[in-house]
Amino acid sequence: MASSSLVKLNASSSSWIGQQSFNQRSGSSCRLPVSNRRVSVVRAAGSYTDELIKTAKTIASPGRGILAIDESNATAGKRLASIGLDNTEANRQAYRQLLLTTPGLGDYISGSILFEETLFQSTTDGKKFVDVLRDQNIVPGIKVDKGLVPLPGSNNESWCQGLDGLASRSAEYYKQGARFAKWRTVVSIPCGPSALAVKEAAWGLARYAAISQDNGLVPIVEPEILLDGDHPIERTLEVAERVWAEVFYYLAENNVVFEGILLKPSMVTPGAEHKEKATPDTIAKYTLTMLKRRVPPAVPGIMFLSGGQSEVEATLNLHAMNQSPNPWHVSFSYARALQNTVLKTWQGRPENVDAAQRALLIRAKANSLAQLGKYSAEGESEEAKKGMFVKGYTY
Repeated sequence: MASSSLVKLNASSSSWIGQQSFNQRSGSSCRLPVSNRRVSVVRAAGSYTDELIKTAKTIASPGRGILAIDESNATAGKRLASIGLDNTEANRQAYRQLLLTTPGLGDYISGSILFEETLFQSTTDGKKFVDVLRDQNIVPGIKVDKGLVPLPGSNNESWCQGLDGLASRSAEYYKQGARFAKWRTVVSIPCGPSALAVKEAAWGLARYAAISQDNGLVPIVEPEILLDGDHPIERTLEVAERVWAEVFYYLAENNVVFEGILLKPSMVTPGAEHKEKATPDTIAKYTLTMLKRRVPPAVPGIMFLSGGQSEVEATLNLHAMNQSPNPWHVSFSYARALQNTVLKTWQGRPENVDAAQRALLIRAKANSLAQLGKYSAEGESEEAKKGMFVKGYTY
């Protein structure tokens, strides 16, 4: 690993200076004499660079965000079971068809993250889902990680697998029509987090990002800091700054083009079991403080995850973060915070499809207004105010 005295510049982001990994000792004997220090200037992503930048800007467009429907088949099964449906491919297809064929969805949604099954599926009328999205000016995306597994040597923490074969899979996804990718890893505050877990998360995200860009996919960089715990918001801020410092160090080391990525961070909130609940203004203050300290302005978009917040909470917090100009597009990449009311409205019944699609548009429009800083919670349903945090949640 390079010492903190070595300056590493991303070719497309030369205003940002890569920083030392937080695990590196300042007393390292590997420092080079000042006269021998060199600036490494590398252009990553090859022939896709211009396309990556254009795709990222399209997704990070005013008043729009991401609809995440990339739940694994097992997690999709849990969602379907909550309304009494079996976990079959036909039922998963029917639900995702309901979502993706919603008229007017593209007014508020710029991208949709799909599970591999959905990327290769079509509607019951035979139209490819990727074409359904394109017709609404929505960019198709794809979940590429292979899930979390225990991290040996850690404090009961996890690491994300999926780098093996990622290049060939990414090329196939691009051929099918995907133009961005998602890789989710997690950091647990109650478990430490250990230096090992943070470094593993950051390195895996950086390798994934470089491989994605090399195959034409804009990588969403997502080190989710889980809501689990009873810690105060100050502790979340400390961990978030630590994690994102490490992530950007390794992104630079892997020559990732910052203008061709998107971030999917957790909002900086107290632990879900903390005795005091933070207001949207407080969450916005801490979250934006963290981002301004860690994220270069070359990054086009910050697409927040909801992480178990209620539909209304996630929207209110996003709205609070857009009350003054930011260096990046600050928006959403929500799954449960867009789908919860939709699923309960649908109930698996064909006669409820129109009502469920209207429910999706209500949530999508609310978050669109929040991205523009113009949202009001007046008239929101009680269902939309119910929290969705699940301790130890996996998907």
